[in-house]
Amino acid sequence: MTNQPNQVDPESRNWAMIAHLSTFSGYLIPFGNIIGPLVVWLMKKDELEFVNDQAKEALNFQISILIYVIVSAVLILLLIGIPLLIAVLVFDLVVTIMAAIKANEGIRYRYPLKITFIK
Repeated sequence: MTNQPNQVDPESRNWAMIAHLSTFSGYLIPFGNIIGPLVVWLMKKDELEFVNDQAKEALNFQISILIYVIVSAVLILLLIGIPLLIAVLVFDLVVTIMAAIKANEGIRYRYPLKITFIK
């Protein structure tokens, strides 16, 4: 992971930021958090390398979040699930905003606790 901004063009920065922020559509549209970055990735993966990387990163993280939410929902039966579910959703919100800011700065962001499904 590099923390130094490189010479990423403004178009790539914008599309990468859109890939990260599009995950918030999941609050309005079922599976929008996965569909948003997937659409950006499929549209731009061959032409913009930075977007390819960041859209895959957002997509992998959102699939991971889906798994964490499902596990939290199951754990509601044990009364630990509600606080865990709230923690997962707050974590998702915070790190997604951080990722969008870094993408806008041209810095590759790596989500913590992400499971890599798409390489």
